[in-house]
Amino acid sequence: MELSEKKNSFSALPIFGMEKILKENFDIQSKHPSQEALRKWRSAVSIVKNRRRRFRHTADLEKRDEAEKKKLGIQEKIRVAIYVQKAALQFINAGNRVEYSLSDETSKAGYGIEPDELVSIVRGRDPKSLQQHGGVDGIARKTGVSLDSGVNSSDIPLRQKIYGFNRYVEKPPRNFWMFVWDSLQDLTLIILMVCAVVSVGVGIATEGWPKGMYDGLGIILSIFLVVMVTAISDYKQSLQFRDLDREKKKIFVQVTRNGCRQKVSIYDLVVGDIVHLSIGDQVPADGIFISGYSLEIDESSLSGESEPVHANTEKPFLLSGTKVQDGSGKMLVTSVGMRTEWGRLMETLSEGGEDETPLQVKLNGVATIIGKIGLAFAILTFLVLTVRFIVEKALNNELTKWSSSDALELLDYFAIAVTIIVVAVPEGLPLAVTLSLAFAMKKLMNDKALVRHLSACETMGSASCICTDKTGTLTTNHMVVDKISICEETKVILGNDSVDAMKSVLSKGVQEILLQAIFLNTGSEVVKGKDGKNNILGTPTESALLEFGLLMGGDFDAQRQESKIVKVEPFNSVRKKMSVLVTLPTGGFRGFCKGASEIIVTMCDKIVDKNGEPVPLSEERMKNVMDIINEFACEALRTLCLAFKDMEKTLNGDSLPTDGYTLVAVIGIKDPVRPGVREAVETCLASGITVRMVTGDNINTAKAIAKECGILTDDGLAIEGPEFRSKSSEEMKKLIPRIQVMARSLPLDKHTLVTKLRNMFGEVVAVTGDGTNDAPALHESDIGLAMGIAGTEVAKENADVIIMDDNFTTIVNVARWGRAVYINIQKFVQFQLTVNIVALIINFVSACISGSAPLTAVQLLWVNMIMDTLGALALATEPPNDGLMKRPPVGRGASFITRTMWRNIIGQSIYQLAVLGVLEFDGKRLLRLTGSDATAVLNTFIFNTFVLCQVFNEINSRDMERINVFRGMFDSWVFMAVMISTVAFQIIIIEFLGTFASTVPLSWQLWLLSILIGFLSMIVAVIIKFIPVELGKRKSHDGYEALSSGPEQA
Repeated sequence: MELSEKKNSFSALPIFGMEKILKENFDIQSKHPSQEALRKWRSAVSIVKNRRRRFRHTADLEKRDEAEKKKLGIQEKIRVAIYVQKAALQFINAGNRVEYSLSDETSKAGYGIEPDELVSIVRGRDPKSLQQHGGVDGIARKTGVSLDSGVNSSDIPLRQKIYGFNRYVEKPPRNFWMFVWDSLQDLTLIILMVCAVVSVGVGIATEGWPKGMYDGLGIILSIFLVVMVTAISDYKQSLQFRDLDREKKKIFVQVTRNGCRQKVSIYDLVVGDIVHLSIGDQVPADGIFISGYSLEIDESSLSGESEPVHANTEKPFLLSGTKVQDGSGKMLVTSVGMRTEWGRLMETLSEGGEDETPLQVKLNGVATIIGKIGLAFAILTFLVLTVRFIVEKALNNELTKWSSSDALELLDYFAIAVTIIVVAVPEGLPLAVTLSLAFAMKKLMNDKALVRHLSACETMGSASCICTDKTGTLTTNHMVVDKISICEETKVILGNDSVDAMKSVLSKGVQEILLQAIFLNTGSEVVKGKDGKNNILGTPTESALLEFGLLMGGDFDAQRQESKIVKVEPFNSVRKKMSVLVTLPTGGFRGFCKGASEIIVTMCDKIVDKNGEPVPLSEERMKNVMDIINEFACEALRTLCLAFKDMEKTLNGDSLPTDGYTLVAVIGIKDPVRPGVREAVETCLASGITVRMVTGDNINTAKAIAKECGILTDDGLAIEGPEFRSKSSEEMKKLIPRIQVMARSLPLDKHTLVTKLRNMFGEVVAVTGDGTNDAPALHESDIGLAMGIAGTEVAKENADVIIMDDNFTTIVNVARWGRAVYINIQKFVQFQLTVNIVALIINFVSACISGSAPLTAVQLLWVNMIMDTLGALALATEPPNDGLMKRPPVGRGASFITRTMWRNIIGQSIYQLAVLGVLEFDGKRLLRLTGSDATAVLNTFIFNTFVLCQVFNEINSRDMERINVFRGMFDSWVFMAVMISTVAFQIIIIEFLGTFASTVPLSWQLWLLSILIGFLSMIVAVIIKFIPVELGKRKSHDGYEALSSGPEQA
């Protein structure tokens, strides 16, 4: 891949040595770029017309450093509050405590505690104050809430008034006039405005009113038009980013309100809310622990300490912004918004902005190189024009006679030189990347993909490998119990009838054990909805089991009330099991365990037989159980085992037992493959993207699903995590290219695979993840894709893109848009560089030979707008076509400006320069122009022809390889709108604004000839595309089939 890219690069061509400069100074990592690299490219950018606009979407490193210091200061204070508090409390006596008196407002509202006092209890981790208020029950009473039924919805406005909103201070959004002001900061436009004002003053003095003001006023009007179009484009772009930012901040939590469990936005939380926490959740506000099991909190985001904190009744304080690392629990919200430490920290997190993308940096480099060349040409043009003017005066013996018209002439030369800089410095190149990315991100948001980081959308276009989860991504995540093996018999579950038939052959004791194993050993809940119906809240696997339990006639609440839960070990992707210890109504204890079949079976030494009695799990019975597990797995069913163990007394240690269990049942859960996944996988394979399934499921289940999706091929390898882990580095090097399925994997295996693919094979890796333990792999990958439905907040925070519908097809769509961004920017660069070259050379050569520039300042400003803002809108926002997914991805370190692009740029430039050169130096004779206005007509015709050449070349630039450049053109309304408005305004400039633009109306014959010359550039483009520029087999540049010859190429 890399070899072919090198062949396709233009680095072999001695054109400016551009690629070498770009790689040396303008090359950064797409993810976690170093501070050194960020500072290096900034120092390499030397020619900038408008610093405020050009660097609007780049990180402010100084502000970021300040914010980091501020953040560390806050973290240090929190660390002191947390870890020094115990020692400090010994020296604080009750007399030194701050006394809070209840305000009238709080008292009238019916609450018994002040907001600041609540804040001080949790922030200071003050157990003494908490006990003085009667513990969590006392705080609940004083905040007017029941720990069982939660907040009443009708109380919410009052609570928000007294205790505040759960919102953080944010920077006010920039309004439209701020973008106008930014656009006016362009140094070249400021110089031109000064020139225009001087021109108006001198012009009126020499030519009188109003004729003397037209030239200067024309420049001012052109600047006004450029500024307004630029500001409107930038403002629209900012609105898109604002929408995306709003979407990023949408986090929902489970609360109990009005006696019902429900989902609410974290921004709607109020003091008194009962929040349910589970693994991977972010603690949404400061609060106090009510109840829970094995609740471990990661406070590193606040305190910087990596060691998790165990939350319980003795350590009940929970801080906003921390993460649930393990376990589950309920908390009472005590402080929200800016009253929390996290609120203060959030102010610093947005400072400094987001890192720039590699393409933005690369195009800043291109703009710098072209800008330097343009500046040199502008200075030369001014010097040539000035020297010629002085020489002519000397030859006419007028060197000592200077008039205001001479000053006006020199001012005009200076204005042309400055305008050449305006055109020559392609300031729009890096900004076009932002425009294209904003457009793609907005479209992807509509298509259920939320891009959290700009660079991810760009990088996804280069992805060569996707490591995907199975459950919920390739499958629907709508799980149902399909088969069950119990009492040594296998039953198919098809509805009530099959459940009734199964119940009729099971003893009461077995039914009771089965229902206990389902209802007591679960992290999910069955709650009553507002309509009175049962709703299951929890993971799809747990929900399928609970649904099956309810189908069997079980009562969730009754089971929970009969037995008290003593200890819980929640499921996570490392343990792959969940265990619980409960007290029995008859006395004694019973442990339940469920999870991955292979793990649970090894913990069992007995099994419930046909008579419903526990019997030893002999070798023969073990073989039968393993055969059933494999049979279920080969049918693409997810297999789980349920087991129990009776104990006389509780545990001595912390952990639940890991042996001596009795196997109750093997359950097969059906999770169908999502519609369209197979086609999406085929699309990936056709586009050079390898798809690998990485799952925690049984290998036979994984293989069955992988074959159904088209991931596992005959020559592909399916491997289990433990086997993969045991391999040496050399063995992995041989194995990894063949691995298509990794089953029974741990998050560490996924991280290892991603690291090896990136470092050993140079792959650009996208990886999906939904659990807390997936965070390292998401962080390590080039593009981390978190699941929006099944994903935890921890996974989402470490991801670059959130797949909101958890669908693999959406992932492929992100890759398609990523490729579209890359190719669209290449089209725009090709178009803009062509205009740059032609405008520079024609003005310079004309100045050298004839002493005047054919394109005036006003005309060049219009050309600049066509190629900059309008060109970016037209080419950088084109939607992807299907052909994009028929070519291999762009490799790491591939040249951005390819040989194909240089061929098109040089070919078009030669054609345009030849035509415009002939017109400039022999146009009057060829067009048979006579009379006093012949020069004005010729210059207008040259300007019109030049603009129309750019219009047709813009259409040429839509496809850099194929002849049919019209394909899909009429589907892109932005492109069509830009084309129509450009042509319409060109007609207005020529026919009606001649006074300001130094043009005269043209005859229909000259209009027709201009259009014909412009259209001929399309014929030239067809001829150019037959010129071979690549070594070896020719491949299509933007995703269509390889170029053939003759009719096939069309």
